Amino acid sequence: QRTAGPSGLTGRKENMAIKHTAVSYYGLNYVEHAERDFREMLEHGCDTVILAITEFDLDFWFPNLNAIVKKAHQLGLRVLADTWGIGKYFGGEQVSLFLQNNIHHRQVSAYTGEVLPAACFNTNAFRDYFTGLCMKLARETEVDGFFWDEPHYAYPKAYASITGGAGDDWSCRCPECMKKFGDYYGYEMPRFMNDDVKQFRWREALKTLADASKALKEYKPGLEITCCVHATLNSYYVTEQRGYDNWELVAACPWFDVFSTTIINWSLPESFFKEITQRTVAMAKKYGKQSERWLMGYNKRPEDLAQVDRVVKLYESLGVDRLATWTYRGGYGTSVAAEDPLQLWDRIGENYRRVRGG
Repeated sequence: QRTAGPSGLTGRKENMAIKHTAVSYYGLNYVEHAERDFREMLEHGCDTVILAITEFDLDFWFPNLNAIVKKAHQLGLRVLADTWGIGKYFGGEQVSLFLQNNIHHRQVSAYTGEVLPAACFNTNAFRDYFTGLCMKLARETEVDGFFWDEPHYAYPKAYASITGGAGDDWSCRCPECMKKFGDYYGYEMPRFMNDDVKQFRWREALKTLADASKALKEYKPGLEITCCVHATLNSYYVTEQRGYDNWELVAACPWFDVFSTTIINWSLPESFFKEITQRTVAMAKKYGKQSERWLMGYNKRPEDLAQVDRVVKLYESLGVDRLATWTYRGGYGTSVAAEDPLQLWDRIGENYRRVRGG
């Protein structure tokens, strides 16, 4: 078992800027394996584990899930449930049982009419499915909260990633979205995105998460809800139009506790890290939320690991409340592992222990 030195969980500084340090974790199979991994997280200065829970986990491994949550609690970790890639609505590389089991209720390209490999989260079918899974987790496990992981409309182009480049085509123009749009605005949803379409997409996208969050909070008020959106400029000239790029609407949602913006590639300039972080912190403060910024702990690593130190210090200096890293051990053993993933994981751990007073 590898360690990163003392855990730093004692002698913690009071009133420090960084309140929580999280890492994502997948492979939710056996509690005895998870226990060893959780101990390593503690040694790396983590106080929160974000369980990347797939539809397959919920369908096949659910009997073990709460035992894993309880073990994390016994060791002193907070536990958030990440509905990872469900319906391909959230970020994540795994497959979707909803798409496997439903040939309808999918997003549709506005320009071509092609059916896309992503659930339309504006449909009652998907909303019922998603809220049902969340409520099952709330009722039958002891998770401390939920993490909405990069929710987004699909890009109708095969070459784009979930944060792919700008394009004219958009989704969703499925029959259900078209009917809702027509009922609300009194005319057929156009193929070219106008202001009404933008408002419709923002409103419907937020409703899906707001309704699920409201149901969770009404069932168990102490549950913590984090919404993590893409870390894009969304400036006067350029915006992604992925459904959650209107940060004002997202941060103002009364059912969210934490406003989070996602990973920035290490190769981007420090000025970009700074601008995104300043906007994240300002938006969170404006609406009484805590702010969270992420570290890229998979796929890519900085050319100089000292950049990890500089970025964490930048986040501290700008008043970020929480840090989070994707993913445990730098993605070691996966197809998206960083180069020298364990070395990157250790460097992040050094910074986590430092900000936690270790």
